[in-house]
Amino acid sequence: MLRLQGRTAMVTGGATGLGFAFATRLHADGARVVIADLRGAAEAALKLDAGGKTAQGLAMDVADEGSVQAAVSAVASSYGGVDILVNNAALFSTLVNRPFEEYSGEEWMQVMRVNTLGPFNCAKAVAPHMKAQRWGRIINVASTSALKGLANMAHYVTSKGAVITFTRVLARELGAWNITANALAPGLTLSDQILKNDDHLRQFGEAIRRSRAIQRDALPADLVGTVSFLASEDAAFMTGQTLCVEGGAIFV
Repeated sequence: MLRLQGRTAMVTGGATGLGFAFATRLHADGARVVIADLRGAAEAALKLDAGGKTAQGLAMDVADEGSVQAAVSAVASSYGGVDILVNNAALFSTLVNRPFEEYSGEEWMQVMRVNTLGPFNCAKAVAPHMKAQRWGRIINVASTSALKGLANMAHYVTSKGAVITFTRVLARELGAWNITANALAPGLTLSDQILKNDDHLRQFGEAIRRSRAIQRDALPADLVGTVSFLASEDAAFMTGQTLCVEGGAIFV
């Protein structure tokens, strides 16, 4: 059964990594999928549907409100509007791990612009359509690092803590329109983007594996089912929650 038939999902940062894995699963569930990314969005959409009827790629900068509004308007013209928003775009794989006092203010704000302003811009842009139809799903990709207080990634960890808090606020403000907002919090996951930067794996990989009840690396395939669930009617009465999908990790 195609549980998302007739729905339109936008996945930010969807051209590669976890974003493309989420987009692929939502498309398999029957949703029309819009991949929104700075680069490679059109090419990624063609991988899902070469005919372009059920998948579309749009160049979008989540930190630029005008860019986001333009992309959402384009989706409205093509598919009627965004029913499901997956706020996945974030800076992580290219970040350098070091003590917090070694970061500059500009480095800090660059992460905040993408990782916290981005979800705000996107949720703001899709909310009117969701309110009008009295149905919507917002899925924010957070991180268990915000619950652990992971060292040497202060800007990223702080930004993901903000995503969790923002999710709770969205749930409160949008619930009256039957719009849910939930967060998916994975741990370090071996997406193609993470594998390009072995600094994260070298510093955190073994410790994270040992912290899990299921002591192995996490893969994108381990996360897509949770996104599918949160986007569906099965999660209609769940909102404001953060689902930790990290193999039963112990947070110490």
